[in-house]
Amino acid sequence: MSDDVPVTAAPEGVRRGEEEAADPAGGPADRPWTALWVTALALPPLALLAAASWFGRWVRPGADDWCFLPRVRDDGVGGLVGQFYFDDNGRVANALLVGAYAKFQIAGHQWYPLVSGVLVAAVLWAVAALALRRAGLRTPRGMPLLLAAMTTALFLFVTPNTYKTFYWPAASVSHTLPPVLACAALIPLLLARTRRGRVVAIAVAVLMAAFLATLSEETAIVVVMVLLAALIVSGRVVPAADRGVVRLWCAGGIAGTAAGALVLITSPGSTNRRERFGAETTSLLSSDSLAASLRAFAEITVTVVTTWQYVGAVAVGALLGLLCRRPDGTTPRPPARWPLLTAAGLLTLLVSGYLCTVIAYPVFGDRVSDRSANRIWNDYLLLYVILLVGVGALLGLAVRRYTHRTAPAKAVCAALCVLVCMGPAIALTDLDTAMRARAEKWDAQDRRLREGAAAGERVLPYERLVISQMLEPFSEGGERYWPGGCVADLYRLDRVTDGARGR
Repeated sequence: MSDDVPVTAAPEGVRRGEEEAADPAGGPADRPWTALWVTALALPPLALLAAASWFGRWVRPGADDWCFLPRVRDDGVGGLVGQFYFDDNGRVANALLVGAYAKFQIAGHQWYPLVSGVLVAAVLWAVAALALRRAGLRTPRGMPLLLAAMTTALFLFVTPNTYKTFYWPAASVSHTLPPVLACAALIPLLLARTRRGRVVAIAVAVLMAAFLATLSEETAIVVVMVLLAALIVSGRVVPAADRGVVRLWCAGGIAGTAAGALVLITSPGSTNRRERFGAETTSLLSSDSLAASLRAFAEITVTVVTTWQYVGAVAVGALLGLLCRRPDGTTPRPPARWPLLTAAGLLTLLVSGYLCTVIAYPVFGDRVSDRSANRIWNDYLLLYVILLVGVGALLGLAVRRYTHRTAPAKAVCAALCVLVCMGPAIALTDLDTAMRARAEKWDAQDRRLREGAAAGERVLPYERLVISQMLEPFSEGGERYWPGGCVADLYRLDRVTDGARGR
């Protein structure tokens, strides 16, 4: 996929003062050296992703995984889908993805980080390259890869709990992958050039939205808010030739989300979940719950905004603004309605984030803003990172407009892109050490339990192996048994006992 071949129509006329920037024969963005250093900047975040995927070999089941493994082993993926729909939560798409990795038992957990990491990077790379083409912007060949790599690294590894974001498959399926799959629905729209292509893009939007609604309620909320915002501003920011298909695409996505939500809400499993956590409509929308959710969302916002590594998204966006140009070599101008776009993006982020907190509060309570529950922030965190990239692009264009010397700005942005990767690199190294230590103990205990079950034992001790605040049997001082029953089912035992008390 070539990154710098424009596919759109000719851009607007050159403004006064921009004639000097026109260079049809090529400009700095075409120079081999520029493409080389831009591509090189993608190596640190890609190295983070590669190392994190390699560390995935130490992942071992925990929390909900204990319950999924015996169900899929005994009843197959269909059995898990039935359990989710009729008993647990109604998320049938979630059950399909969970079953896809749980079918391979322990190996599925170990391969999941690699597969999901590659999927995230590939989707974001494709969306970045196609969006730049559609906008008629030419960039150095490595720019779409840099945008995707930096966004992936910030989204997956600049979090309070990387294990639950990236390594825990159950949390990733519910909160990390869904927003990326929503981005993937953009690809057919960006590729559409004919009437048939547009019909396919709208159909994909409907189907993907319905799938996401039965995969993650929080991501479904973010999707609807983004589509509503796009519909509202489309009359002012979308060219007339494309306005109709964009509106149909947004409407199709909203309709698909509504259809999927109807399947979810009317399922027996969803009813059971609402009753179990007291999340009926009256309690969910009570003044106390709404106020507590607002306080929790404010705490989450402070945590995210004060995480300085997200400045990397602004830096990579600024590089895009500093290096992009039109097909005729002129410097592009910021969108005419950029204040409207900025305000719409910020408002969408705040509203969707708050609504996600509202529906999660009955389950998590005051813990919804704790760093241990950060996985539920991921449904709108990707939107936050993408908006920061957009803000950075506007800043880069502004620098080009008001100064002729852009080299210092490029150097600062490049340095920031490398610097923000250092903290996650250290954290991943420490996490690798912790995961390896747990894996060794887990494997030893796994052999002991399997050998005991094979010898006819019906009750065996289990020692808790906690990592990154994951739930294990006998938490709360040994008083909470869950998921001890699932551990016993996995090893075909009647019950496991608290190994710590026995010792």
